[in-house]
Parts: sequence; C-alpha cells; structure tokens
Amino acid sequence: MNQPHLRRALGLWNLIFIGMVIIQPTAPMGIYGVISNTAHGHVVTTVLIAMVAMLFTAISYGRMARIYPSAGSAYTYVAREIHPTLGFITGWSMVMDYLLNPLICTAFSAKAAMNIVPGLPFYAWLGIFAVFFTWVNLHGIKSSARLNEILCVAMILVVIVFFAAVVNVLWRVHHDPGFFLKPFYDAPNFHSQTIFAGTSVAVLTYIGFDAISTLSEEAENPRRNILLATVLVCVFAGVLSGLEVYAAQLVWGSKPFAADRVESAFALISQQVGGVLLFQVMNFTLLVANAGTAIASQLAAGRLLYGMGQGNAIPKSFFGAIEPKHRVPRNGIVLVGVVALIGAAGLEFFSGITGGSAYAVGAQALNFGAFISFMGVNAASFTHYWWRGNNRSWSNFLVPALGFVICGFIWFHLSRAAMILGAVWMALGIVYGAIRTRGFRTGLVRFDLPPEET
Repeated sequence: MNQPHLRRALGLWNLIFIGMVIIQPTAPMGIYGVISNTAHGHVVTTVLIAMVAMLFTAISYGRMARIYPSAGSAYTYVAREIHPTLGFITGWSMVMDYLLNPLICTAFSAKAAMNIVPGLPFYAWLGIFAVFFTWVNLHGIKSSARLNEILCVAMILVVIVFFAAVVNVLWRVHHDPGFFLKPFYDAPNFHSQTIFAGTSVAVLTYIGFDAISTLSEEAENPRRNILLATVLVCVFAGVLSGLEVYAAQLVWGSKPFAADRVESAFALISQQVGGVLLFQVMNFTLLVANAGTAIASQLAAGRLLYGMGQGNAIPKSFFGAIEPKHRVPRNGIVLVGVVALIGAAGLEFFSGITGGSAYAVGAQALNFGAFISFMGVNAASFTHYWWRGNNRSWSNFLVPALGFVICGFIWFHLSRAAMILGAVWMALGIVYGAIRTRGFRTGLVRFDLPPEET
C-alpha cells in the first residue's frame, strides 16, 4: 500500500470523452467508400447493425469491470474466470491490438501533416508526433483527459459544419418523402449478402471502445462508471456515425466509388456540399482524429502493459512500476512510443516496396488481436454470470453468447495476410509465456484488486 499507484481522477464524462476519441467521432469517414461499395450504398444500415452487434460485447466488458476494476482489462477477466493461461493469451492478443493502433495512427498523422506543411519530410513529422504523443501521456491522466476532451469537441464541431452544408444543399431541392428512406432501404440495391458483408467492415467504426476498461484503476466508482461509459460510447458512436453516413448517402446516393477514390470518398462528398474549403477542413479533421486516437490508444496501451506487469505476465519490475510524480506507468508509455516510432518508420519503408498494402494489413492485424480479446471477455462474462452465477437469466446467457458468436464470425473472415501475421504474433507470445512460467505452471495474474478510494 506504500507503493505509488494509479490516481483515481477520471469521472464518467472523462471516460466517455476518452472512449470517443479512441473510436473517433469521424470513425466511419475513412471507411465510408469501402462500406458503400460493399453494401451497395446501405452504409447507415450496416453501421446501425454493427452498433447492435458491438453492444453485446460492450455490455460484457462493463459487467466484468464491475467484478474486476483492474487496468488489466480482458487479460484479468479471462485469467481469473477461466484460466491464467487463456488470460495470458488474451492479454497478448490485446498487446498486438494496442501497439498497432498508435503505430498506424502516428504514421497517418505524419502523412497528413505533410499535405499541410510539405517542407518537412515524413520521418521528421513521425518523430515530432511520436514524441508529442508520449509527452502528453507522461504528464498524468488528467492532462491526457483534458486534451482528449478538446479534440473530441473540435471533431464534433467539424461534423456539425458538414451537417449544415448538407442541409443547405438539400434544402434547395425538393424531394419526395421516399428519398429520405433510401439510405436505410433501397429495394433495387438491397441484398442480405452484401448488407452482411458491409456490416463486417462497418464494425471497424467501433474498434477501441474496450480501451475504457483499461482505465478501471483510474476511474472514480469504476464498478458503475466503466459499464456506463463503455455502453454509452458504443451508443454515442453509433448514433453519430449513423447520422454522418446518412447525410452522406443523401448527397451521394448508392453510386459506387472508383477504386482509386475509395479512401477519400467522404472528403469528395464534403467537397460536393461545401467546396474546396470544406474538403481541406475535413482532411485536417481526419488528421486531428488520428492524432487523438494515437494519444488515447497509447494511454490505454500503457495501462494494459501495467496490468500485465502487475500480474507478472511480463516483467513486473519494468512494466508494473508507477512514476511517483504523475502516477503514470512511464516505462510502458515510453515503450509504446518507441514502438510507434520505429514501427511506423518500418511501415513506411515496407509500403514503398509493396505499394502501400502494409497499411491495410496492419489495420486487419489490429482486428485480429481485438476480436480475440472480445471473444475472451464474452466467454468470461458467460462463465461468471451464467455458468457459475446464481442468476441464470436469459440476459446473462444471450448477451455474452451472441457477443462471442458475432466476434468469432468476424474474426474468422479476416484477410489471410492478417491471419498469418496474427498467428506469428500469438506463437511468439505462447513461446514467451511458456518459458516465463515454466510451461504455464506458475501464476500469471494479480489476484488483489486496487483500492477504489481516491
């Protein structure tokens, strides 16, 4: 108890803002063209279906945080409810997810900054962003939370400007009532197979909500607020994303995007309703969004490594230490920053050789780790509340069961390259864990929970 520990300084709205920044209020904009082409224009339908699907897993996360308010998140839940070895595997998959997220976002931020200030080369911007993101997260949880709140509000303001531009365009043209229902259901282009395929892509809109649970040891009243924040972030992200893509579909319709314009699809729609100025503003907003995600995901990654260090899954003396002044897991945060810098530089080099496919593989590989942890949390929730629990209600059965099945189906349909990369990462983790624990015979999980007092 005399050792430094994480400071409980995050209220419910702090957690919601952090979660929204990790997900990004502009989350569907980057993948809008891909979903639209896949689902034949039914982007809003797929985004809303994906929200319902992810809510099952969000509820499981929140329920498990009530029992184990620990920074170890899914690692702790699975280890304590099912088996320490499976907990380690779940935690190792999360590490892959949480390392790749800031890495990819840092690289994207550097690329986007070059379009605004082309005088500086990519690698210079890369160093600037990596150092800045790490510096923010080393100055305490409240500093990170305040910056996340500013970024979230700024992105929402730009989204409001986009909405205003769309309304201005539609206001001048008369449309029959059926026109406003086409984004949900356009009979000639509605096919269940394409809708389902689009939904599997739209799920990317919500990736990152689970990071809220890694802040359990810094949250006020975590047994209440983690559940509320996780579910509310999913709902807020779903409603906001649904409104964004609904507005975009009213402007663009179900027309397919050319293969070389898919990634800039939303910016093209912005240009159509607001001219070159809104096009540039939207580009800058996507830079801000990725910077915010990099900061927030690095924040969460540091807490995950701290939780695993406390559980002795990785070296406790290094990862389980807290810097006493700002009360942050400094070593883990710095390591994530170094990995983001070196990894993004390597990604850029590799992209130059392969023609840019490395970014797509990186994003898919991120989902490889994310959905393993999602399945693990749903399994832990099922075990605790229904298998071993006294209250075998339909809710305690269906919520985790549906969450597990949906996440498993999505994970099974990832690209082959992502599956190979993920399998290599998991094999390395299993070998490391076996060596560290003498064949998984020694404990991996910290069984004492942190104090809930501030």
